[in-house]
Amino acid sequence: MSRENEQILKQFYNCSILRDGQILNEDLWIRNGKIVDPEKIFYDEKIKPNIKIDCNGALISPGYIDLQINGGFGIDFTHNINNAQLGINKVAKNLLQFGVTSFCPTLVTSPSETYHKILSNIMKKKGGIHGATVLGIHLEGPFISPTKKGAHPEIHIKQFEKASLLNILIQIFNGFESLTDIYGRLENVCLITLAPELPNAQSVIVELCKRNIKVSLGHSIANLGEGEEAIKSGASFITHLFNAMLPFHHRDPGLVGLLTSDQTSYGKIIHYGIIADGIHTHPAALRIAHRTHPEGLVLVTDALSALGLEEGVHQLGQLKIEMHSGSAYIAGTDTLCGSTAEMSKCVRNFKEVTGCSIVEALEAATLHPARTLGIEKTKGVLNYGADADMVMLDKNLELLSTWISGECVYSKYNCASYCQ
Repeated sequence: MSRENEQILKQFYNCSILRDGQILNEDLWIRNGKIVDPEKIFYDEKIKPNIKIDCNGALISPGYIDLQINGGFGIDFTHNINNAQLGINKVAKNLLQFGVTSFCPTLVTSPSETYHKILSNIMKKKGGIHGATVLGIHLEGPFISPTKKGAHPEIHIKQFEKASLLNILIQIFNGFESLTDIYGRLENVCLITLAPELPNAQSVIVELCKRNIKVSLGHSIANLGEGEEAIKSGASFITHLFNAMLPFHHRDPGLVGLLTSDQTSYGKIIHYGIIADGIHTHPAALRIAHRTHPEGLVLVTDALSALGLEEGVHQLGQLKIEMHSGSAYIAGTDTLCGSTAEMSKCVRNFKEVTGCSIVEALEAATLHPARTLGIEKTKGVLNYGADADMVMLDKNLELLSTWISGECVYSKYNCASYCQ
């Protein structure tokens, strides 16, 4: 935002807004990229808005947040080794057309040298007209179960090293050292998916949480007990529920059972990602998850490089994928390996198949992912003091425009039409 625009006060009127779990018929006020309390403006400052924007009856929601996206528009974050930041920038720009204002670039299981090269080149980045905010990297693997590898190349899947007696005595864990040996830098990492049944996984989870890196459970054959131990150690998320994990069984429900477990900390919300693209998760499964644990549901796209592209063969990490009939498969197989759906479509599909409210559908793509990362004071909400990252939607939740820090960064028609 330019210095001369910092104190410009904007009033968005003729709209409804999503705030505090309700859709309210009231105006939205923004200054210096933040949402402000109009009462202070009226009674303390006694000033009028510099700009008044007629929203023509649109619903204003916080901008969408995608915690798991592998790439898009011909870019694969894992495979795009030599131009990592350029690839991130291209995807960040194009995501604006889908209402995504923040995201976590996701890297799948790869050789150590790939992580060392990419992680040193991808930085957290504030969003704007140039693209959505980069919140941090999501590392999905390589510490996962070979049995539930999905599209992850088995040759690069790793185990945590067991701690020696000496290291245990001095509280230095080889398991965590093996993790840092593989990844290298962790400064810009915000989320790591691992399998909790791996030896020494619990100590690794503890160490990651100490560094404020969120831990997700996935690509796993863990039973419920192993999942509960991981949650007690600090894990707080489940990667694409139902996919790449043991199916629900009435004697041991596996990681799915964490949605109703009574063995986790009182008051702690277990969040879980779910792909509502109409392909990865059956509508009945979506309804079961939503009705069982709605406050933890987080919509993710798990989108591939094929997002926004025509059908054909593309690269995902070390593997070739084939996109046809709206689905993506490991080339030459019938194994699903990611989604080609965009977030605004997932929101609409989720609402349609579950019958949930508009508020529930939108919070699954805004408030819940923000809570997963612990950033709900500034992202995923329209509360006073929060970042003015938002979307305008019509009555069918079709995207009309995308805004970051109170500036129009994408419009279905023309951003200039909001500045008359």
